[in-house]
Amino acid sequence: MKKNTSGPRFRMLLEEANITTTGFAEFLDTAPQNVHNWYTRGVPAHCMEEVARKLSVSSAWLRTGEGSKDSQHLRLPDDTGNTFDAQTIRGVYTVIEPSDVELAFYKEVVTAPGSSSTHVIIDSEQTIRLPRSHLDALEINHADAICALMSGNSMAERIEDGSTLAIDRGLTQIIDGEIYAIEHDGMLRIKYLHRLPGNALRLRSHNRAEYPDEIFRAAQIEEQNIRVLGWVFWWSTLNKRRPPVPFL
Repeated sequence: MKKNTSGPRFRMLLEEANITTTGFAEFLDTAPQNVHNWYTRGVPAHCMEEVARKLSVSSAWLRTGEGSKDSQHLRLPDDTGNTFDAQTIRGVYTVIEPSDVELAFYKEVVTAPGSSSTHVIIDSEQTIRLPRSHLDALEINHADAICALMSGNSMAERIEDGSTLAIDRGLTQIIDGEIYAIEHDGMLRIKYLHRLPGNALRLRSHNRAEYPDEIFRAAQIEEQNIRVLGWVFWWSTLNKRRPPVPFL
């Protein structure tokens, strides 16, 4: 078996990620002195897999410096259900605090190159973090929460074009007047929903001056593959214009 030479690489990873000895020791629930000793002695074998996953590197590379540095395993849940995450983003490591929940992004993409039809899929390159307390206060199962982007001005001025949305997939039952994300024949749409007699559905935009109500009968809902993805419970809007400062 090849010698464990992980010490210098372990120290380099912490320095690149701007993680202190004490801070990393807290992640592992160990004494800072133990972590400090690893700089020269190397990461102990019984900790190697956990440390490598927390830092998003291959345990074999961390141990010997050989092979691929990258790891396919980015998430490590602890015994309490918290998820620690270390992702290499433009060469910078970001460590997810246990007080946050990381939400996957979903987006609308074409089904094939050159095709005009679309479908909604997960975007593996994007995530967003929200405070765990926000989800807990709304009794949202963390695994049910996802994100997407608002496209277009149909919900302006309440939700502006380009806003990030958070969606609870656990709530698909329609409560009249609430905002939902729906997939409509492959399109990702954000609308107020209202139930109508005969299992019909009304889609309403906030910007009703430009986007009149749409009503779909039960047969149309099935024909056009309309399905509710979930309840929109949070959105973020960036002001598109910085106000001018007078008298300068």
